Amino acid sequence: MSIVKHTDKRSGITYVYESESYWDKEKKQPRSKRTLIGKIDDETGEIIPTGKSGRKKADNTDVQKQSEAPEVITDHVKLLAEKDELINQLKAENRRLIKEKKEILEALDVLLKKWSL
Repeated sequence: MSIVKHTDKRSGITYVYESESYWDKEKKQPRSKRTLIGKIDDETGEIIPTGKSGRKKADNTDVQKQSEAPEVITDHVKLLAEKDELINQLKAENRRLIKEKKEILEALDVLLKKWSL
């Protein structure tokens, strides 16, 4: 037995099959029997088992979720852009504070040398 991955060109979904080889006595050649295990999730790479009932029927909530998906994606993109801007601002402030700290330490070093004589 072996595991076979097959990608459907139309949908882009990768299905996973369990392939078992056997000898066909009538045709006198090897054959294989494939059994569907599931499909691979694009995000996680894990195998999602498919049920014996076949394709799941879409209900109203699935249709609503599909129609809301573009809005959610654009909201996420906006949120990521805002976070990137905030990160850049914080990095600039951090650089400024490090420079200020260095200047203060140099001034303290000068004062220490002046008063320690």
